[in-house]
Amino acid sequence: MIVTFGEIMMRLAPTGYLRIGQTKQLDMTFGGGEANVAVSLANFGKHARFVTGLPENDIGDACVGELRRWGVDVSKIIHRPGRMGLYFCEKGASQRPSKVIYDRADSVVSRLDQNDFDWGTILDGAEWFHFTGITPALSDTLADALLIACRTAKEKGIRISCDLNYRKKLWSREKAGEVMAGLMPYVDLLIANEEDAADVFGIHAEGTNITKGSIDLEGYRSVARQLTERFGIKTVAITLRESVSASDNHWSALLYDDGEMYVSKKYSVHIVDRVGGGDSFAAGLIYGMTEGYNKRDALEFAAAASCLKHSIEGDFNLVSVNEVKALAGGDGSGRVQR
Repeated sequence: MIVTFGEIMMRLAPTGYLRIGQTKQLDMTFGGGEANVAVSLANFGKHARFVTGLPENDIGDACVGELRRWGVDVSKIIHRPGRMGLYFCEKGASQRPSKVIYDRADSVVSRLDQNDFDWGTILDGAEWFHFTGITPALSDTLADALLIACRTAKEKGIRISCDLNYRKKLWSREKAGEVMAGLMPYVDLLIANEEDAADVFGIHAEGTNITKGSIDLEGYRSVARQLTERFGIKTVAITLRESVSASDNHWSALLYDDGEMYVSKKYSVHIVDRVGGGDSFAAGLIYGMTEGYNKRDALEFAAAASCLKHSIEGDFNLVSVNEVKALAGGDGSGRVQR
């Protein structure tokens, strides 16, 4: 069993590529970093348990129903009076970037504390625990609960992964660096994107310009090495997005383990929806590692899974293991399957 812990929100988005100021209606779905990982893993056939807090109302019930629909274990979700966090997603196109507007303050999950979670029971039978840097950013009480979860997981011999996922709209770089540094000693697999290590820990990749879409692999080898040396983390994965525009990206990733670096193939992606791209990568990597893939194959599976997510509307990566394997194996033609 794989356990993930974090916030799931209601996602409200204009149809297609309309802007917020243009639209007369908003499509409602659900999404959030750790929930996205749980859905991906359940879709791959794993027992994935998602832990969060939801309101005691029809909206909370609808969210639970959607998670159940995709096979996620919702047995440890906490229900309380209150509200669900929202986010509004305006999809970008061409040279106009996508935009996310949060309305998540004082959500049910952000008001929970360490006394609300029996981690010994929640993690019983788990082989893996996953969280992101978004969860401790929501409140100090949730950060304390997460720290206890990590301690409990480590005592039980459960492997722990963390996606740094820095969100400047939630907390400062200074606060993020302080809190995340306290969690890193428990982490076995650290996942980051091109900017996270710089934003959270001040570790920069030389020779890289994110705005211009230029990436230097040796610079990221240095970033990964510094992360392992500073925190004693065994494995670091970094997703590498080269943005041609909001509509077209080059997508790849690297894995650094015990001084060895593996680099995935690079995909040219025409984007339908990029939200959840990093979460789908994390889920793919966790799947590969729990299935006993070697490091290169696990990385290729994760990169291919994330590539496919960019073609799917919404936060969730609704693809099968066979579809991911086909792409990782070289079948990226997009031809109709009959």
